[in-house]
Amino acid sequence: MPVLANVEDLRQLARRRIPRALFDYVDRGSYDELTLRANRDDLDAMRLRQRVLVDVSSVSLKTSLLGEPVAMPVALAPAGMTGLIHGNGEMLAARVAEAAGIKFCLSTMSICTIEDVSEAVTAPFWFQLYVFRDRGFSRSVIERARAAGCSALFVTVDLPMRGQRHMDIKHGLTVPPRITLANAFDMATKPRWAASVLRGRRRSFGNVEAFLKGRSGMIKSASWANENYDRTLSWRDIDWVRSLWPGKLVLKGILDVEDAKLAAAAGVDGIVVSNHGGRQLDGAPSSISALPEIAGAVGDRIEVLFDSGIRSGQDVLKALARGARGCLIGRAFLYGLAAGGEAGVRRALDVIRAELEVTMALTGQRDVRAITREAVVG
Repeated sequence: MPVLANVEDLRQLARRRIPRALFDYVDRGSYDELTLRANRDDLDAMRLRQRVLVDVSSVSLKTSLLGEPVAMPVALAPAGMTGLIHGNGEMLAARVAEAAGIKFCLSTMSICTIEDVSEAVTAPFWFQLYVFRDRGFSRSVIERARAAGCSALFVTVDLPMRGQRHMDIKHGLTVPPRITLANAFDMATKPRWAASVLRGRRRSFGNVEAFLKGRSGMIKSASWANENYDRTLSWRDIDWVRSLWPGKLVLKGILDVEDAKLAAAAGVDGIVVSNHGGRQLDGAPSSISALPEIAGAVGDRIEVLFDSGIRSGQDVLKALARGARGCLIGRAFLYGLAAGGEAGVRRALDVIRAELEVTMALTGQRDVRAITREAVVG
């Protein structure tokens, strides 16, 4: 790979290496992308507090997330279709995360299955659950996640129905998919990408296919998922999930302080302050603007994690200073995967780790667990 100094370099390389439809699936947001832009604008607007003459000869990034030791306060977020960004993408990303000493969270809508990822790693990973209308599916994947030794279950709560993503419609990433001449030509000009996907173990939604058994295939599995988003999902269903899952339980997609309080009262172990990366409710607040009030309200009772917008180690420090225990990164590692497969994911994590260490040193922080709001201005 060429010299890649930051995540934006990986993003630009990814843009050239995978089909435009898939790049925009990763890169873009819903509707007018107001929330997508706010995630970045509000992080960029934050200012770090420079401190000097502090002995930072030893800087520790080690902490714990959901009771598990990690080498830095970063985890790889669940992302659908990762195995189409690069063949076996979920397995490769999980392997890199394990080697880096951090956690990987597998999406319900992954290409590789729970069992595929379990074969690729030795340490426990996390699993993200969509509670579909067919509760038999939810029960089935929870049982499979337990059998695979997953140590935490992340229930996504901000998707009772999909927010419209204009670029997906324009590219034909719909249900059923629409193949255009432009898409076909674009794919034909990406032989490296095509070879990786063709060599991959699967090319459909593996976890859904496993449930559907004889009714498999990308179109059928995608149609089944699209028809099974559940608008009736409520706090009663969280109780039901808890009855099936004995491990750590986290709600992903909390953006309002009242919902955070309800989550804490429901007895979950953690929440992810998230707006789905600007891919759901457009016009919602940025995740970083919602974080301080939520962390202040429930951070002493449950673990508060953060996602949506993280592109650098500086961003990680900002989120920690606003009250997060750790951050989930999605697009940042997907850019790396698209740019260079396993090596690209490794590069994304190396960049973020180095940036976080330098930023800690320049703000006078010696231990990532001791970062407070004093690390930022205002």
